[in-house]
Amino acid sequence: METKSWKDIKDTVYGKKGTERRDELERDFESFKIGLLLRNAREEKNLTQEQLGELIDKKRTYISRVENNGSNLTLKTLFDIVEKGLGGKVNISIEV
Repeated sequence: METKSWKDIKDTVYGKKGTERRDELERDFESFKIGLLLRNAREEKNLTQEQLGELIDKKRTYISRVENNGSNLTLKTLFDIVEKGLGGKVNISIEV
């Protein structure tokens, strides 16, 4: 049995990079990653979702949704969470 790399599996199941389905997978993964990074940062600051929500004037349920799936997160809210809520700094990169 031939062992396939994760890239080969993604190419086979979702299509090559640049195809609509593959791009959607990549965007979903990046959204998930943002949520995970925010959760880890919040936990490092020993804050509950409720406490973080209070710092940025959002409900705990909103913080939970962001941490579980970072999609539909505006840049303003991302900056509020990281800078106001967590005392951090946002770095964004763009690949073309």
